[in-house]
Amino acid sequence: MQTAIKHQKTEEEEEEEEEEEEEEEEEEEEKAENAYKSLVFQRIPGFKLNPPLRMACLEKAEAQAAEIELLVSMFDQEELRVDELSHADLRAYVEGSTSSPPCSRPQFSIKLQMENSAANVTLVCSYPADYPAELPNITVRCAELTRSQQVQLHSDLQIYLSETCRGDVCVLPAVQWVKENAHGYITKSAPLCSPEKQSLLIQSENTFTRLWIYSHHIYNKIKRKSILEWSKELELSGFSMPGKPGVVCVEGLQSACDEFWARVKVLTWKRIMIRHREEVPLDTSWTQESFDSLRKFSGFREAMFEPHGSRGNHMDLGQLYQFLSDRGCADIFQMYFGIEGK
Repeated sequence: MQTAIKHQKTEEEEEEEEEEEEEEEEEEEEKAENAYKSLVFQRIPGFKLNPPLRMACLEKAEAQAAEIELLVSMFDQEELRVDELSHADLRAYVEGSTSSPPCSRPQFSIKLQMENSAANVTLVCSYPADYPAELPNITVRCAELTRSQQVQLHSDLQIYLSETCRGDVCVLPAVQWVKENAHGYITKSAPLCSPEKQSLLIQSENTFTRLWIYSHHIYNKIKRKSILEWSKELELSGFSMPGKPGVVCVEGLQSACDEFWARVKVLTWKRIMIRHREEVPLDTSWTQESFDSLRKFSGFREAMFEPHGSRGNHMDLGQLYQFLSDRGCADIFQMYFGIEGK
């Protein structure tokens, strides 16, 4: 299997390189049209935004900087923690010290003082390049929330912000909404049994889900980092194979898998889809131990299989097949590539 695949790649190497060059040209043209949205393209030496895009980019950066300054004035250092490096880059651009939009995105966390609960709630926020035209990336962390309740809270918060704040800075409205509504989600959460007994019952409405995601390619370091961070946050196991093509597998609670897919699919992709979906219904007889026995993977990691090619963006598919086969997933290889592994 491994030898056959390597031989096929060698024959098609020139064709693949030509295709990749065409793809890169298309991507560069798209970035030129939407330069203020592309953190990588903004850092290419010698590139300059045309006046309308420069103005739009600067206006968004000014709104971001102003909101952070407002938050700094409202919260003390124990409550608000700002990533100083990204904040400094943002200020330098707004103040004119640099003409290039910041490469790193502003991010910060706010510990909330809850009015009706003693729960520890932290709001973690990062700005996309297009904020406030685009909603911020907000995560609410609270140990008292179950995973399904946390996903539901995030979904409801996004709906609220979409309906009331799109186009405007919205961190303070988000803070207020969480302070007013988080208690309701916490009280809905079922009490957990002791972890020593591993008798955590899975809610009957939950389903164990495994998603097999196909992408034309996964190169961007920010996307790769987001995939790793989101899988950890949502307690998903699986793996991500960058390069061309890109393969991602996540497994865990259905609500967490659906939340992961909702975040991933809205990123800019040439092509991305769910190639296959596996589901196992759960009832109240399932314990955490029996739930974990359904997993094919331990934890989540980025898997590299001898990268090669002119840019090191192709993986050894023979090794990928063996990796899947060792975990009882050999049939997935044919779903992805249309050929049987051996």
